[in-house]
Amino acid sequence: MSAEAADREAATSSRPCTPPQTCWFEFLLEESLLEKHLRKPCPDPAPVQLIVQFLEQASKPSVNEQNQVQPPPDNKRNRILKLLALKVAAHLKWDLDILEKSLSVPVLNMLLNELLCISKVPPGTKHVDMDLATLPPTTAMAVLLYNRWAIRTIVQSSFPVKQAKPGPPQLSVMNQMQQEKELTENILKVIGSLSLHCTIDEKRLAGYCQACDVLVPSSDSTSQQLTPYSQVHICLRSGNYQEVIQIFTEDNLTLSLPVQFRQSVLRELFQKAQQGNEALDEICFKVCACNTVRDILEGRTISVQFNQLFLRPNKEKIDFLLEVCSRSINLEKASESLKGNMAAFLKNVCLGLEDLQYVFMISSHELFITLLKDEERKLLVDQMRKRSPRVNLCIKPVTSFYDIPASASVNIGQLEHQLILSVDPWRIRQILIELHGMTSERQFWTVSNKWEVPSVYSGVILGIKDNLTRDLVYILMAKGLHCSTVKDFSHAKQLFAACLELVTEFSPKLRQVMLNEMLLLDIHTHEAETGQAGERPPSDLISRVRGYLEMRLPDIPLRQVIAEECVAFMLNWRESEYLTLQVPAFLLQSNPYVKLGQLLAATCKELPGPKESRRTAKDLWEVVVQICSVSSQHKRGNDGRVSLIKQRESTLGIMYRSELLSFIKKLREPLVLTIILSLFVKLHNVREDIVNDITAEHISIWPSSIPNLQSVDFEAVAITVKELVRYTLSINPNNHSWLIIQADIYFATNQYSAALHYYLQAGAVCSDFFNKAVPPDVYTDQVIKRMIKCCSLLNCHTQVAILCQFLREIDYKTAFKSLQEQNSHDAMDSYYDYIWDVTILEYLTYLHHKRGETDKRQIAIKAIGQTELNASNPEEVLQLAAQRRKKKFLQAMAKLYF
Repeated sequence: MSAEAADREAATSSRPCTPPQTCWFEFLLEESLLEKHLRKPCPDPAPVQLIVQFLEQASKPSVNEQNQVQPPPDNKRNRILKLLALKVAAHLKWDLDILEKSLSVPVLNMLLNELLCISKVPPGTKHVDMDLATLPPTTAMAVLLYNRWAIRTIVQSSFPVKQAKPGPPQLSVMNQMQQEKELTENILKVIGSLSLHCTIDEKRLAGYCQACDVLVPSSDSTSQQLTPYSQVHICLRSGNYQEVIQIFTEDNLTLSLPVQFRQSVLRELFQKAQQGNEALDEICFKVCACNTVRDILEGRTISVQFNQLFLRPNKEKIDFLLEVCSRSINLEKASESLKGNMAAFLKNVCLGLEDLQYVFMISSHELFITLLKDEERKLLVDQMRKRSPRVNLCIKPVTSFYDIPASASVNIGQLEHQLILSVDPWRIRQILIELHGMTSERQFWTVSNKWEVPSVYSGVILGIKDNLTRDLVYILMAKGLHCSTVKDFSHAKQLFAACLELVTEFSPKLRQVMLNEMLLLDIHTHEAETGQAGERPPSDLISRVRGYLEMRLPDIPLRQVIAEECVAFMLNWRESEYLTLQVPAFLLQSNPYVKLGQLLAATCKELPGPKESRRTAKDLWEVVVQICSVSSQHKRGNDGRVSLIKQRESTLGIMYRSELLSFIKKLREPLVLTIILSLFVKLHNVREDIVNDITAEHISIWPSSIPNLQSVDFEAVAITVKELVRYTLSINPNNHSWLIIQADIYFATNQYSAALHYYLQAGAVCSDFFNKAVPPDVYTDQVIKRMIKCCSLLNCHTQVAILCQFLREIDYKTAFKSLQEQNSHDAMDSYYDYIWDVTILEYLTYLHHKRGETDKRQIAIKAIGQTELNASNPEEVLQLAAQRRKKKFLQAMAKLYF
């Protein structure tokens, strides 16, 4: 070796060794190399360089035998190269900032077109014609990403670009740059012809910009630049409500804010006030006043909210109202119609005021004097002075229903409006007296189409000869029923009590009607106040319920819902003794719900007895089968009780499935609901085409077959089962029996993930979230096998193997078969710590050794080497080890599926 060569070698060896750069073709040879390369802190070549290399190699033209240039072939090599480029871009999370910075437009266009292709976007399809909501997530992502890039590229291309200082001319480089420039221009023409196939709604776009600015205000925004929308939202967020009032008052002149937006702001303030913020009551009135002035200026009627808030006027409210009116109209520029609208509004406000002091406040105001002529003002003031003083019901106590003096009326429309709003029976009577003093031709019970009285009552009420009494009874009952429906029980009781006092003097029939309705109201009140877990109802209420059920007064109109509620009340509070032994025979024949209640109570009572004594269960079964039958003419088999069944067909046969379901949803007692659910589950399982039965408690008490199977509407039965389970779980979401039924329904309908959710929830609620052992009557072998099947069909094969240990006899065949599956969607070897059966662990060790999976084999060996799994341990130690692993596995499953 020469001295020069020796020096060169020494110099080379003294420098640190730089690892060689990985070539693009090496990634074709080793599948896992790309992932390892990208994990490096500073990979060389960089990800974007890899994209360029992969796409450059995949797009190289080929030359045939005749030396003709051909387009790149669509072979396996090129497809893999394109896929590698997509993987690198995915590693970069498709960050367009990174990709646009490092890739040219042609390369990035090629990359995104490959993404569209692999995402199954049909070639040649206009993206504007696609409904993104119907596309798979990957396809929608590709379309959105491509169009984002297209918009960004078009916008970027519109900016002037500073030309780079040219270097020494090189022909090859100049040709390449020219080709790339032409290619880029062609691509821009194509994507530019896309922001052409759509129409831009500039007003809507401006609205979106304003909405975005409200949510995320721009950093350079100032108060002068903010739109009224933004100003209002900022004030609401900061609690600056006075500024909102200022904006709304100014908007009454400019009319820039839509009425719907102003109303939505008022609704938001009302909601905050109803949540306990009493300080907002004044703000609500002021905002409502601003909105009302805007409404009357534009010719709309006065809102209900304003009338409610202005029922008790005071000096402050009137001062503010006058201020808003003055600032909302420019008298020099306003049209005559605007002035007329404002004048009529102020005049109507005066007519609705009882205190003359407030009337003079308005009539002496400058705006009032300007808008109304002298003759109009004088006539109005004289009219108000002559008016009889009205009684202030809020101050003067009323001792009797008939002690309120009537007063003169001012305006029929106003009084009718007050009649609609009021829930005070004394005020309602006074308003009706005033209305009837003005006209005798009107029927004021028809003022509101929301006033509804059951048809069984309306004939009796409308038959009352005295018009005032008829209106009063009808309206009091209608308002009381409405208050009961919306659970405003205190007002409902006041209205019913007033109506009862009124009808007691002239109609024993209506008196009994009101007593019945007050009984129903007391039942609802008790259920709302105490609920199922509360104290038992007072004995007086139970006696009244019995009295209603046994009532035999002729010609009394009865609502069926009261009978339903009374029977449900007796069942909910376990009054089984009365329903099974003491209920009169005539009641069983005349009321289908009483008969149904008796059958339910008797079935619950007979449950502890032997199977032979459960005759009532069979009777209940036949009644429900008849209700769920397509035809109501089917007869029962001749077994010695034909006459009884004929009678039952004439009573219970009138009930439809929807009526039965409505009655069931009034029940709260767990055992009664369990019996009903068990019956419908059994009826569901009887059909011939059932593959997977649903399990339920007490299912063995029902008959195993139906004589006329074709008559049963099994589709309706299946719907009923689902509705019943949903209802029962709303009553008690921690009933493990009902949870198992819900899980079985999902299992039978191939919804395996949901089924696992409810199977696990059933075990969790009865084991303190698996900190205790799940009772064997909850996790039966059938339940475990269904959980195994769910996991198998979800490709969670390691979970299958672990669950096989839960069976009374471990299913090694299924466990081994599942462990052989390599395409598992669960945590696989992370679950090995939950396996306590040594045989399964030994099989795992063998399996991983056979596959050459050294790491997984070591995990299995570590699991099998735990001392607590030693076969020579006492049985108690082995059981404790198994229970500990069951607990941890089920808790891990719960976190996964809950």
